[in-house]
Amino acid sequence: MPKEKLQSIAAIGELIRKTRKEQKISQSTLAGLSSVGTRYISDLENGKETIQIQKLLNVLNALGLGLYIYNRWDSD
Repeated sequence: MPKEKLQSIAAIGELIRKTRKEQKISQSTLAGLSSVGTRYISDLENGKETIQIQKLLNVLNALGLGLYIYNRWDSD
């Protein structure tokens, strides 16, 4: 999957929804794989800004997505 610049919770939610559907996984199944509730998956996919970061990481991991933090001030 190509690198994407994600600048909002809404963009992350769109990526999660797209990936989940490509993998033919229901929200309920993804919730179970991620140890979160179905409501959380729905809120996440809809860009709700009060998401919990650890749960987000669980969802990304369950979908095989990684999180890379780019430091633009790092000279390496």
